[in-house]
Amino acid sequence: MADERSDLIAATRLYEQTEVAHEDARQQAIQAVLAALRGGIGPTEVERLSPFTGAYIRKIARENGVPPAAPGPKRPSA
Repeated sequence: MADERSDLIAATRLYEQTEVAHEDARQQAIQAVLAALRGGIGPTEVERLSPFTGAYIRKIARENGVPPAAPGPKRPSA
């Protein structure tokens, strides 16, 4: 029984440590997405290069004052 408790305690510590690192990485990815959109990279390309869905990219873009992409044909990305 003691081994299971020790294993559980160790697993919980690891989970908590990586949870913080994961949230930090997520925030960095969000900032990079916003910078890319503001820098003129289209949402489709941003979605392809990021870990996020198009819907989530649109959501964070609107929450941070990034306007929608203009309708019509898109210029090819470099």
